[in-house]
Amino acid sequence: MEKVRKKENLSLPRIIDLEKELSRERRKNNTFALWTKLLLSISVLIVLVVVVFFSVMPVLRIYGSSMSPTLNNDDMVITARGSDFKTGDILAFYYNNKILVKRCIACPGDWVDMDNDGNVFVNGERLSETYVMNKEKGDCDLTFPLQIPDGRYFVLGDNRGISLDSRNRDIGCIADEHILGKVVFRLLPFGSVGKTK
Repeated sequence: MEKVRKKENLSLPRIIDLEKELSRERRKNNTFALWTKLLLSISVLIVLVVVVFFSVMPVLRIYGSSMSPTLNNDDMVITARGSDFKTGDILAFYYNNKILVKRCIACPGDWVDMDNDGNVFVNGERLSETYVMNKEKGDCDLTFPLQIPDGRYFVLGDNRGISLDSRNRDIGCIADEHILGKVVFRLLPFGSVGKTK
């Protein structure tokens, strides 16, 4: 009887060791599974935040120089969706399956006038346009003064000599439903990162 008990006692520590080792392996597997689930959840959250951010605040690349010197070719900008636009805001809007970026000069109900030297007047007051590269009447086939219809905005490029904008009947005053948003921040180039003015 004693010999049998000794054998059982000798194998009992081995069983306990095996159970401990098995328990450690289970914990490792549980920890790995927990970390995997956590990383997967964080990844999904990041993707959702990025999708929501870019649907609410689209990022655009500027092509051309019609908004120089404010915005230049290859600048990357963020736009904010909304409908509360005012004179001086830079708007991104749809035109012929393209997105154009121009400065809001006049809002619904405002009166716009422009003289032959390119000076712009809104509601009888001359605008102080320090952002304009070269003032000129440019490609204009409108008759001034002009009252802006409800739900529309009169926009001009800062580089008036080459900009195709509301001075041309093809574009005209921009309807609310065509406006993507207001340009609020420049991402690139790195030397010019910051709010747009």
